[in-house]
Parts: sequence; C-alpha cells; structure tokens
Amino acid sequence: METRRARFKSCAWGVIPTIWRSAAGAPSWNSRPERPDALFCWVVFSASGIRALEAKQGVAQLLDPSRLTAVMLKPFPDGFMPYVGADIKRVFEELKRSISPDLIFTHNRNDAHQDHRLISELTWNTFRDHLILEYEIPKYDGDMGRPGVFVPLSKDVCERKVDVIVNTFRSQSEKRWFDRETFVSLMRLRGMECNSPSGYAEAFYGRKLVL
Repeated sequence: METRRARFKSCAWGVIPTIWRSAAGAPSWNSRPERPDALFCWVVFSASGIRALEAKQGVAQLLDPSRLTAVMLKPFPDGFMPYVGADIKRVFEELKRSISPDLIFTHNRNDAHQDHRLISELTWNTFRDHLILEYEIPKYDGDMGRPGVFVPLSKDVCERKVDVIVNTFRSQSEKRWFDRETFVSLMRLRGMECNSPSGYAEAFYGRKLVL
C-alpha cells in the first residue's frame, strides 16, 4: 500500500510587502518539480493602506492561489517595531499555535534595520524545531554578508520576479534602492557564487540545520 506523503509547508514573513524583492526564493522553492503540491503562507508586519493592497496584488501574482494557505497583514508602524515588541511577540505566539511549517523564511539577524532584526530575533525565539532560512536585503547601510544557502533560478523566473516587484510595489518607486538593476544584479552575483547553470540565484543564511 502506497504511503501518502504529507504536503510540504513553508512560510515567509517580513516587515513590508516588498520582502519579495529578496525573499521570492520561497515561492520559487515551492515551484520546484519535487514539491508540486507544496503549501505556502505569508505574513507582513507593516501592511496598511496602499501597502496592504500591494501585498495582496503581489502575492496573487507570485503564488498559485490553490497553494496559498494564508496571507496575514499586520498594521505595525514601519521603523518603530522595537518599541511595540511585546505586541509583535504576541503575533508570533499566535503563529506558533496555528502553523507548523517545514520551512520558514525570515529577515537576517544581522540586518542593519531595527525592525528587520526584531522579526528575525522573534522568529528564532518562537520557532525552535523548524528549518529557518534568513533572506538578504540590499540597502544604503551596506550590511550584505556571505550567505551559504543558494537556490538557482532560471532567467525567466528572475525576470518574472522583478517584473512583479517593479510593477506592483509602486509606493516604493521613489526610493533609491527600488531599482530593477539592483534586484537583478544581486541574483546575478549569488548565481556566480554558486555556479548556477543560468547564472542567477537567491541566497540565504542557514544558521542551524539538523540532518
């Protein structure tokens, strides 16, 4: 009798909807042929007004709706999250009671942005029996590091990802980092570092792995 394999579940969370500019490895991971039935959830901690609308539009374009289990949008103030840390911790406790993903994508604990660091710290504080990968975000502060986990991407996937980011998250278009060349160049650099056949990849920090 054939044993049915449980469906693979992954979650990604971050401060603002444009986490997809660096964390889109999550849906691309789920799209790999060996996991055609994978499920996915997404949590954004600062998504109100236009950001909430962009978040819904972006995830609808990047993920197959039939494999999306939840989209949770929270209205915490961007830039001030360390000052409402207790409330954010309560959200993480709620997540822990409601989900148990096989894979979690979160911010890098060494990120120079205070909100990003808090989300990473609470991820590790709350989820102790899960595979956690930390994604990277290029920014003015210059906090890029040396990630050791790579997901090769086809050029078509890279182009689709960047198209969705640039066309959907227009509220960020005036910011200097919001640039097509920035997004593509980071994937090209990481592709070179892992000898990706296409030349493109996304990279993550894997700090603890149990085999």
